[in-house]
Amino acid sequence: MVLIDPKDCPYYLISRVSLVITSALKKGFADADVKQVSPAYLGVLMSLWKEDCLKVIELSRRAGLEPSTMTGLLDRMERDSLVTRSPDPKDRRSQLISLTKEGKTAQTSVIKVIDRVLAHIFNTIPDNELENTKNLLRQVLDNSGKGKHS
Repeated sequence: MVLIDPKDCPYYLISRVSLVITSALKKGFADADVKQVSPAYLGVLMSLWKEDCLKVIELSRRAGLEPSTMTGLLDRMERDSLVTRSPDPKDRRSQLISLTKEGKTAQTSVIKVIDRVLAHIFNTIPDNELENTKNLLRQVLDNSGKGKHS
């Protein structure tokens, strides 16, 4: 595959789309007064909204992040009063990550922003094409080995 035009490069296209959506989400969170939430937090927040109080390693797996990335992210989320860390009473080598009251309360506003932003960005894409795109992206993640655990 010879790539000369960036608009023919899947990596370029995926990166640009990711940047555009991230920027729109940041603005949406600020407008909705949930400024403590960053798009980078979404994998962790969505995982904890589904099941609170998870070991760091399990949370990393569910959020699709490397454990080394998770440490800094959790530091920022704790600073922003969204999560807390506590020792795992069953395994003193592990920590449990739980949502704070603020982390739980943010869910409704954050989901509304995500729904609104994505509806706007994908408004001209037919539902079946969007489903095909999501399936394609899941396949790319599976091919890379990053989607097998999520």
